Amino acid sequence: MRIATAAYPLDILSSWAHYEDKLAAWVASAAASGAELLVFPEYGAMELATLSGLNVAGDLETSLFAVSDRLSDADTAHKALAAEYNVHIVAASGPAATEGRPVNRARLITPSGQTGVQDKQIMTRFEREIWGVVGGNSLQVFETAIGKIGILICYDSEFPLLGRALAQCDIIAVPSVTEALAGYWRVRIGSMARALENQCVTAMSSCVGAADWSDALGQSVGAGGIFCPPDVGFPSTGVLAAGQINVAGWTFADVDLEQIAKVREDGVVLNRNHWSDQFGRDQDAINVSLM
Repeated sequence: MRIATAAYPLDILSSWAHYEDKLAAWVASAAASGAELLVFPEYGAMELATLSGLNVAGDLETSLFAVSDRLSDADTAHKALAAEYNVHIVAASGPAATEGRPVNRARLITPSGQTGVQDKQIMTRFEREIWGVVGGNSLQVFETAIGKIGILICYDSEFPLLGRALAQCDIIAVPSVTEALAGYWRVRIGSMARALENQCVTAMSSCVGAADWSDALGQSVGAGGIFCPPDVGFPSTGVLAAGQINVAGWTFADVDLEQIAKVREDGVVLNRNHWSDQFGRDQDAINVSLM
């Protein structure tokens, strides 16, 4: 199977047709290169707020609900493209209004029109202290025609226990947005660590470039990347593919699910199977003075 991860620039949209045309062009490009799983980035849906005007898009609070109001229509557009091109799409995440504060929600859309919903679990400081976005539903393992897929949205990828909850997954999508190179590397390191621990493939996408109209996403630094366990049948670096920083477009890699299964069963190391060996050894370390 071929995976495509996006380095995705946010635009000021002039109309709904503008958004549909942009999305269709991105999906068509990935499908033309043989991709079966497409991963768009965290908060890539925030460009939908520009359809309500730049005053709305530039206001932290009103932009949340402007995007939430359009997510259903965005999903309809994704479903049509998933069916047309016979691809699975992790749609760019965006705020979804709930009974309380909005959550940060990604959706996995299949060619048959089924939709899996995954909300971000752990909020960054900006989300929790300034924006008021909250954690959402439990982690999901989506069983699909192309394998078991999970989603860890950006900061979630930096927490081993969240990754372990997706230990059944063959592929973990990591939609991200980061404002600095350090943030990109935090998420990339987290993605690579989760691939190592779970002996699976992780697919990181990013927003890239300027969105000066948004206080939330003024400047994004990132790239697409697809990572693996550095073990038999995979690259020694643990990197299947890595895009150039802040260069918009798709990053592609071919993934063999049978090779994932082989490494899990008989790899040089068996991190996934040996996870429980930590139990009883994971208490606070004993302090030994060597003064």
